[in-house]
Amino acid sequence: MANAYRMIVRRHGGPDVIEREDFVVSQPGPGEVLIETEAVGLNFIDTYYRKGLYPDALPIVLGSESVGRIVAVGDGVDGLAPGDRVGTVQNGGAYATHRLIPAAKAMRIPDSIAPETAAAVMLKGLTACYLAQDTFPAKAGDVALVHSAAGGVGSLLVPWLMDQGVTVIGHVGSAEKAGHVQATHVLCCAFDALPDQVRHMTGGALCDVVYDGVGAATWAASLACLRKRGLMVSYGNASGAVPPVALLDLMRAGSIYVTRPTLADYIATPEALATSAKALFDRIASAVLKPRIGQSFALADAAKAHAALESRSTTGSTVLIP
Repeated sequence: MANAYRMIVRRHGGPDVIEREDFVVSQPGPGEVLIETEAVGLNFIDTYYRKGLYPDALPIVLGSESVGRIVAVGDGVDGLAPGDRVGTVQNGGAYATHRLIPAAKAMRIPDSIAPETAAAVMLKGLTACYLAQDTFPAKAGDVALVHSAAGGVGSLLVPWLMDQGVTVIGHVGSAEKAGHVQATHVLCCAFDALPDQVRHMTGGALCDVVYDGVGAATWAASLACLRKRGLMVSYGNASGAVPPVALLDLMRAGSIYVTRPTLADYIATPEALATSAKALFDRIASAVLKPRIGQSFALADAAKAHAALESRSTTGSTVLIP
């Protein structure tokens, strides 16, 4: 296939280490499908692999989330055929014009959802799903703090929680981003001022759960926003990894529970993946979730996209288009 290329990292570092590489497309092996990429989702986890925060053998073809049309299927694949539109959020190698993926990890994309929208929402939407329904089965009467509420995950997690009757406090980094958040309360303040603001808003009751994808910069503030025996959900490291935690600090904070979940453990089987995907696509169909693509970049400009993401200058989701 002509003009196949991928964006590759040969050494860890800043966005400038991302290079374009032409390659020859392989045919799918048993249990695999080959897709021609229509859109790629940009996620903070991509920067972790680029920088070496998450280990992987170099060189790395970045990305986990992409959508495309199947152009070939391998032996033993049932229920999928050339021409079908599918997406996946696993296995790496998404920053490419063509991609081999295990058929068991492919999600069929409903015809009503554009490929750009699906690529923008799958990983972040499935993350919102497990955060709101599994890690902490949020219900009416609960109070949740969501950091980066205007970001990729936050912009989906907030309405998902609101639909479940949760009182949501959304925290954002700027007044401009605050205008994009439809939470019960929206805060734009320094992290060290956040606990007092939350205490005031809740009449001293604080939060049942904090969803924190920021990491090191927000750890202390997040703990201080939790009620006794509340749950700290640390699901990302946008500001760097949380430093080692002293268990006595959790005791002093009020017998706090802490979890560090990852999506792969919540969609580890085809059945779990299908259930979560249905929950996500149903909420898009019913307009509970209204995915917003804040910006798009050419796939070849992936370095510029990474720089924008890390500078917190993006809103909503970002997609890369081959």
